[in-house]
Amino acid sequence: CDGAWKGRSALLPHLAHVVLAARAHNKACLDGVHLELDDNAGFERSCMQGRALGFDGKTLIHPKTLEACNRIFAPSEDELRRARRVVAAFGEAQAAGSALAVLDGKLVEELHVRSARYVLALDEAILQMSATAESAAERTTGPASSFGHVSSRT
Repeated sequence: CDGAWKGRSALLPHLAHVVLAARAHNKACLDGVHLELDDNAGFERSCMQGRALGFDGKTLIHPKTLEACNRIFAPSEDELRRARRVVAAFGEAQAAGSALAVLDGKLVEELHVRSARYVLALDEAILQMSATAESAAERTTGPASSFGHVSSRT
């Protein structure tokens, strides 16, 4: 790949359209494969670009890309803290009879709460899958540490 294709700039409007179509139909949307297997930095850039565009994840062709993909697409601790604060602030506002809240000087409406709840649900799904993977690893090979690193949040 070279030129406009290297950074996928020629595809950006089309990729954004794919994400919008998926959202309109309440579907998950995965970014396409990064074909240059030995280009770790390019793979990570591709994942970050996909996440910035709104993709939920990325299709993978080799297990060596799994860790970077999971790290980039999983919610960060800051995103989780913010999501919890958004949900709490909106809940307090609703309890007080308001349909919106103000958090850190910004309006919070139902659409922000839906996004925050999605972030929290994604984290919960990751935790459940990690626990399942740890359990499977222990059943087949002993402690998870001998199977490979499985991250979990506390």
